[in-house]
Amino acid sequence: MKSICMNYANNALSRLPDGYEVTAHTGTNRVNAEVKAETFAARRDNLKNNSILKAVKG
Repeated sequence: MKSICMNYANNALSRLPDGYEVTAHTGTNRVNAEVKAETFAARRDNLKNNSILKAVKG
C-alpha cells in the first residue's frame, strides 16, 4: 500500500518544479504520502498558484 501512495505522490512531484519533496509515513491503521514545498520559492509558488493541488489532480 505504501508503494501505491508513493507512486501517486511521485507522479504529482514530477509535474512540479524544483523545491518540492515527497515523504511517507506509516501509522497504525494507514499510510500517508505527502508532497511538501521545501524551499521559499516553492512555498511562494504554491501559495500563489496552488501548485500542489493542481499537480495531484493531474
